[in-house]
Amino acid sequence: MTELQRHGIPTIGVSRTDKAGLLKIQSYGEEMDWGPVLEKVDTIVHLAARVHVMKDRASDPLSEFRRANVDATLHLARAAIKAGVRRFIFVSTIKVNGETTRPGHPFRSDDPRKPEGPYAVSKAEAEIALLELGRQTDLEVVILRATLVYGPGVKGNLATLKKWAAFQLPSPFGAIQNRRSLVHLSNLSSAIIAARREPRAVDQIFLVADGTHISTHELLLDLGWKRPPRILDFVFACTFLAALAVPRSTRNRLLSNLEVDVEKARTLLNWNPLPFVRQSTFRPTHD
Repeated sequence: MTELQRHGIPTIGVSRTDKAGLLKIQSYGEEMDWGPVLEKVDTIVHLAARVHVMKDRASDPLSEFRRANVDATLHLARAAIKAGVRRFIFVSTIKVNGETTRPGHPFRSDDPRKPEGPYAVSKAEAEIALLELGRQTDLEVVILRATLVYGPGVKGNLATLKKWAAFQLPSPFGAIQNRRSLVHLSNLSSAIIAARREPRAVDQIFLVADGTHISTHELLLDLGWKRPPRILDFVFACTFLAALAVPRSTRNRLLSNLEVDVEKARTLLNWNPLPFVRQSTFRPTHD
């Protein structure tokens, strides 16, 4: 939101928690009356989602994800149509494409959807429903599938890796020459701004990532992990992560490739992402 304001775009941010500069709402669900909030709004940027829940105790996790990520999203989109909102930018996840890529075969926006797990499935379903709604109405729908986001305020796995760096641990990934696509907050923000103004973005899906790829080893060094005195092999890396109680699914992602091709976004949106912003993974985007 700050980045949009820096570009002179008036914004209204909403959240269910108390945050400075944001309008607090009680719910994103069907009981929410969006009418007063959406008065004179031109574009909605939808970022809210139920994301991964560690040790999810829901009896039916997929239903919970659908309620939050599909039903609530469509409720907002229908309210947007009623309020005369012009464009709806839905920030989705690269997990809709899948979890890993083969060397030399990055994900592309026109690849078949292959979501794994309830979170990715729900985001894929929301994409499909929104695009169909847009084709049936005047609402201009744009989908941005973001890779793992880093920058100020980042939480999740990256925050955990950053905490471990405080123990001056050596990176266990020196021998792992994988390639990962990430997206800095500034690049995600610039993609949103480009998607807001570009007429050709309507009814399109774009993949969003930095202009370069990095390895997990390079990422850990940037987070503050120490360079190991010797190259540690793949088996050691797996054992190391297991000792830190990193879930198997997360271990697999850290060790595998996930590359994306952002050429469509570059071309249609006239968007030029910066390369990986080194030594700034958790520093503010702007001084």
